[in-house]
Amino acid sequence: MDFWFTVVLVVDVIVAVCIIGLVLLQHGKGADVGAAFGSGASGSLFGASGSANFLSRTTAILAVIFFVTTFVLSYMVTHKPTTRSGALDTVKERPAEAPAAPAAPAAGKAPEPEKSRANEVPK
Repeated sequence: MDFWFTVVLVVDVIVAVCIIGLVLLQHGKGADVGAAFGSGASGSLFGASGSANFLSRTTAILAVIFFVTTFVLSYMVTHKPTTRSGALDTVKERPAEAPAAPAAPAAGKAPEPEKSRANEVPK
């Protein structure tokens, strides 16, 4: 699954860069200043309005591909199979043992009371 995630991610980034380039090549209506940077020279190859149609259609196709790859990436991330790879997963669990019974006090000796640890400061 990591291989396909990487492939889809690379395609997504390449398509995004291509969309950025195509959007920068296009010029809006009334933006005749763009012809000064060479976008008017492609009119002879595609015709008067052919370059605008070609660039806008290519941009639309790349946008669809970008959205599809983005949705596929989001699906892959949210539906990734869970694998146990923590350090505690390798430790085998032991069955719980019954607690040992307290030793009976010796005859004639009183049991020693436990000291309180409430006033101790942890180090």
